[in-house]
Amino acid sequence: MAADVMASPVSDRLTVTALLLLTFATGLVDAISVLILGHIFVANMTGNIIFLGFWFVPRAGFDLTAAIVAFVGFLAGTVIGGRLARHLGAHTRRWLTTSLGIEVVLLTALSILAGTGVLSYQANTKLILIAGLAITFGVQNATARQFGIQELSTTVLTSTVVGLGVDSRLAGGTGRREKLRYGVIFAMCGGAVVGATMSRFTVAPVFAAAAAVVTVSLLIFRFGPERTASGN
Repeated sequence: MAADVMASPVSDRLTVTALLLLTFATGLVDAISVLILGHIFVANMTGNIIFLGFWFVPRAGFDLTAAIVAFVGFLAGTVIGGRLARHLGAHTRRWLTTSLGIEVVLLTALSILAGTGVLSYQANTKLILIAGLAITFGVQNATARQFGIQELSTTVLTSTVVGLGVDSRLAGGTGRREKLRYGVIFAMCGGAVVGATMSRFTVAPVFAAAAAVVTVSLLIFRFGPERTASGN
């Protein structure tokens, strides 16, 4: 890549919309990973690294194997995402179509495999689900990172919440980017609400729903009107 930050092929508004959709998809899937796959995150690695620390505490009560699989899978996804950005970054629409296309294919495949019972949510085969989902969101995070929008990594909200407080009027700030930050929080939370609600009745379709959401984001980046010189 020629630069650390890439320009989106579409307007700022469409870019934010697409990234918010990806954030919503993260909420959907992490709800399933936490509630169904054994209290593990497939998109938010901070929690998993803490779980890995429990490795040194006997009988801590956490599935450390799942945490390791999620961490390694996510890291592999970021490597894939980084290589795609470096090799295809000169053709931004092709790069985004490829990266998000991989995500759609993985989510759809995992939905089919889980829905048909090939992969169980309780047996050891759930590790394949965890690995596949972690790779998916590693690719997503690596892709979103290229735009350099701190609040929209699409998988982590810590810096978003910090920015919300630091730049708030209560802290003597101007409240800039406040709407964006609230939007990111609501997108993640909304995805988690929908995912948790669906998990009470069904699971595999949640992955399919996430794939559909990512597809909309892909279509925005692939076919959205060309970005103007002003960025709007």
